[in-house]
Amino acid sequence: MKEKIQEFLATDLLERYLMDNVTELESARVERYIAMYPDVRKEYLELQENLETYARLYAVKSPEGLRERIMHRVARERAGRRKFINYSIAASVAALFMAGASFFFWNQNQNLQQENALVNNKIQVLEADMKEQLEDVRNQFIVLNNPGTRKFMVNGNRKARELKAIAYVNPVKKLSYINVRNLPNLPEDQDYQMWAEVNGEMVNLGVLGQISDKDKLMALPYGDKGISYITIEPKGGNTTPSVQNIVADFSY
Repeated sequence: MKEKIQEFLATDLLERYLMDNVTELESARVERYIAMYPDVRKEYLELQENLETYARLYAVKSPEGLRERIMHRVARERAGRRKFINYSIAASVAALFMAGASFFFWNQNQNLQQENALVNNKIQVLEADMKEQLEDVRNQFIVLNNPGTRKFMVNGNRKARELKAIAYVNPVKKLSYINVRNLPNLPEDQDYQMWAEVNGEMVNLGVLGQISDKDKLMALPYGDKGISYITIEPKGGNTTPSVQNIVADFSY
């Protein structure tokens, strides 16, 4: 910006402007620079004073009243230009304010759009979760109340004799659930884990926590030849079942 001002001051535009020897475009440029840049405005006022001083020193005696008329005109033009400069400064400040306000509101709008997108995503996730939960409740109702549902009692082996569970399988609706009603206590570094082998593929159904709701049903993958296992695994579960630690299993 300073280089731009220096380049302008290096020209003779200010001198020619004072001598009224500029084009309309040059005049508009000079007046814009005077309004926007204090260094240019200071130089302009100094040149104006120097020109007046020079004119006084080398002036030829003028007719009576001419000096007063000229000074009156100069004062009038100076007042007009000063008024223009003040308006220009005010316009520049207003433009800067409007630019700042526009950026602020644009930034606020961007933030609101981002927040709106996050809220919409959360709503979609909640709607999907609710839909899934409602579907699960509907399936549980079908399994428990449909006369075609078969029920299997599941008991633990010698490693977990107190383990009790009930499996529900409906081959018509192709739905399977299990209700684990009792799990023997384990050391703190071990967990029970549920598995299902469906059509030759092993599916990890997750770690079984403490039984807080004895009526809770856990969905099982349905298959024509399904086998479920409950194993004892290290704390937090395992990626593959420990066959030697199977404590219960049933076919459906």
